Amino acid sequence: MTTAAIVLLGLFALLMLLGTPLGVALGLAGAAVILMQDLGEMAIPTSLYTGIAKYPLLAIPLFILAGTIFERAGVAARLVRFVSILIGSWRGSLGVVAVLVAMVMGGISGSGPADAAAVATVMLPAMTRAGYPPAFSASIIAAAGATAILIPPSVAFIIYSVLVPQATVPALFAAGLFPGILAGLALILPIVFIARRYGFGGRREDEEKIGVLRAAREAIWGLLAPVIILGGMRAGLFTPTEAAVAAVTYGLLVGLFIHRSLTLRDLGNVFMEAAEMSAVVLLIIGLASIFAWAGSTLGAFDVLAQSIVSLEAPPWMVLILINLLLMGAGMFLDAVSIYLILLPLLMPLVTAYQWDPVWFGVVMTMNLAVGQFTPPLAVNLMVTCAVAGVPIEKTVRWVIWLVLAMLSALVLVAIFPSIALWLPRSLGY
Repeated sequence: MTTAAIVLLGLFALLMLLGTPLGVALGLAGAAVILMQDLGEMAIPTSLYTGIAKYPLLAIPLFILAGTIFERAGVAARLVRFVSILIGSWRGSLGVVAVLVAMVMGGISGSGPADAAAVATVMLPAMTRAGYPPAFSASIIAAAGATAILIPPSVAFIIYSVLVPQATVPALFAAGLFPGILAGLALILPIVFIARRYGFGGRREDEEKIGVLRAAREAIWGLLAPVIILGGMRAGLFTPTEAAVAAVTYGLLVGLFIHRSLTLRDLGNVFMEAAEMSAVVLLIIGLASIFAWAGSTLGAFDVLAQSIVSLEAPPWMVLILINLLLMGAGMFLDAVSIYLILLPLLMPLVTAYQWDPVWFGVVMTMNLAVGQFTPPLAVNLMVTCAVAGVPIEKTVRWVIWLVLAMLSALVLVAIFPSIALWLPRSLGY
């Protein structure tokens, strides 16, 4: 590896150790090496601009806005009521409801933390009244919210497709559906077992008694959202980016005119919240593009990949090592950051071992989904613990079983790629 490449990676590591924000560390390391190697100072703003001036990235702020609108419109509360009536009242039933509602909401927002926040706000009070310890409830909702980055539309898959052009957004969305459902179903087993083992939940006499038809009528607008978004893409009515516009429009119609839970005055706060979240994501992507351009120009990532391939380890061993790396990174960094840092290194390995980039994207994203609720720095768990008012360390005894459950789903997808690839191939993607 060249001296410049060593400086690039070493400077980035040093800045991270000093506590520099991720985007700043990536941008500074890349800019410093560009200037050192006299690659042209205009490469810095050009890389920053080209990093975010990509059509698929338009969907990110729009899906974030759609998720915020649906959260404020009370869609989650109506879904909880409907699913609760269908599931019934028995030990562990509210945990199952939380998982199912999070999966449906994930089909609207595409963001794990946003999904977890929306479901936690509605579910935590009811679960506490039913006898669930707040730490257990926070663990369930954090894990269930992680399915949002697998079940389409997924913001994580959109970013992956920008960094890996061989994997299109429609193919990734289709590939993530069954693994996302599998991950959600895997969570239900330990939830029900723990609830019955410790006697959590049961009949809820304090719940309002309404009929199934009324509950379905109230929840139908939320249930239709994923159908409209995904069905419209499949029917060719709109692209994934246009689907995000359709989701925002649909959410505004539901919130303003059907549920009437949103007012024009509320929209200012909704737009501001979505804009802040979107700006953070896109700024990190832009700064990371400077780092990625410098690394690719210097050949740093290809050299690292070739050194791993030269070890002549069997592909399954390399895949295990990659998964362990991703799991470790997922415990400390968010999904977007891990994509931006590790994909330049990992994609040469994917090419060398002739792995399907769509399948690899699903496996990688499942790892990052597990990381969203694995302490110590699990972003979903931080959100739900804040809502529940419990320290994150109290969740460890509960969340470890949910981590193992989702890892079992990950192992199945890694061993049997057809779980992810059957649907996109059947649809011709």
